[in-house]
Amino acid sequence: MGFFDRLTAQFIEIIEWTDDDRETMVYRFPVYAKEIKNGAKLVVREGQAAVFIREGQIADVMTPGTYTIDGHNTPILSTILGWKYGFESPFKSEVYYVSTRQFTDLKWGTPNPIMMRDADFGVVRLRAFGSYAIKITDPGLFLKDIVGTDSLFETSEISNYLRDMLVQGITTSLGAAHVAALDLAANYKNIGADLSKGIAADFAQHGLTLSRFIISNISLPPEVEQALDKRSEMGAIGDLNRYTQFQVANAIPDAAKQPGGMAGIGMGMGAGMAMGSQMAGAMNSSLSGANSANAAPAGDDIVGKLSQLKKLLEGGLIEKAEYDEKKKELLSKM
Repeated sequence: MGFFDRLTAQFIEIIEWTDDDRETMVYRFPVYAKEIKNGAKLVVREGQAAVFIREGQIADVMTPGTYTIDGHNTPILSTILGWKYGFESPFKSEVYYVSTRQFTDLKWGTPNPIMMRDADFGVVRLRAFGSYAIKITDPGLFLKDIVGTDSLFETSEISNYLRDMLVQGITTSLGAAHVAALDLAANYKNIGADLSKGIAADFAQHGLTLSRFIISNISLPPEVEQALDKRSEMGAIGDLNRYTQFQVANAIPDAAKQPGGMAGIGMGMGAGMAMGSQMAGAMNSSLSGANSANAAPAGDDIVGKLSQLKKLLEGGLIEKAEYDEKKKELLSKM
């Protein structure tokens, strides 16, 4: 670049920044040789702050508005005086634009399970994930502490660091909440609010504010989820009479496709309802008889239940897996 090209490049009248990229946090305005024309206009829009650097130090932080730069750095004069420095002016000025809007939909998640002691399941391993939002509330501190001299700083450059801070915070919050694993879903909002308060100081040290923290899910290990499903199934089987009726109702669509059509369904329903009633009656009678002096031995009662359960299987009213599971449960009581 020639001498007159340098002079032309220094006549910057307006300094401003517009950006469509939702990831940019800090942008350094490109100025040739870092020399800004004395009297130039600096435009700062809503959602922005401008950090003015003069001779290597933060001189001022500008909020939204229009400013006139008066840095005693007249370009032509400084260049002429800069001949003895090899045309490098000793008077340097820079402007960093800092986005002060919210950066939303940032993701967090636990890379490894979180260990938690639970009253129902003992020690369980939990995984969690969600999203969060941040704001730069102290542009000068953020520039000094995180950005440095980076000319373009984006959320991807700090997201892993923030995620580790959040994971550490939620581990502490889950331990301090003393919430049972089965009740975690009902307490997502409270746990998130506690974490936001507890970690606010850590974010503030970097000029940031955690404006929103969302827990999307806290999941239990697969084996615990299977145990919960099994418990729910056994709860449904608790009333055998109603369970038999439920099985018959579910079998209607399949039975309608078999020979005999709806007539077969009627007979099957009648037989199923009768067997269900008989089984429920037999079980209730045996339970009542157990409280009397003339009660039958416990083994006979279980044999009767097994017999009734066998009839349900043969009648096609319960699945083989359900029969085996209930049979195993009854035999364990002998």
